[in-house]
Amino acid sequence: MTVSTDQADPTGVKSSNRLAFCSSQQPVANRVSSTDPTMTKGDLQERLSPLLSALEGLAAEENGDPEALLEILRSLEALHRTIQEGPFRSSLPEDRNKLFSFLQTLERSGGWPYIPRLQLKTFIALLDQDSASIAA
Repeated sequence: MTVSTDQADPTGVKSSNRLAFCSSQQPVANRVSSTDPTMTKGDLQERLSPLLSALEGLAAEENGDPEALLEILRSLEALHRTIQEGPFRSSLPEDRNKLFSFLQTLERSGGWPYIPRLQLKTFIALLDQDSASIAA
């Protein structure tokens, strides 16, 4: 679902490769609420699959351009935070027992989704390893 935008590109990322994400304020065709009893986990995966493939393709296109890849990672992290602090948080059960049950299910199914960041120390350690292997 790659969408080219005609607006100026404040990110510096090539505009032909930018993805436009719909905000909750914009209508989205075929939007299905998680409260829809007919929607299954498979349906959600089916809807997510082309989006994830598009993002993987975008990352592959930008391979070798660390600034563009960093922008993709930052955008994904911002999207993660937006979903976490908005729709996810507001959809949590208000009933204490239901919340506890949900948290148990979350832990059984793989825990909290998290996007780890590489720390500067990790980059330095990787550089040191490369230097040591080159010297050897």
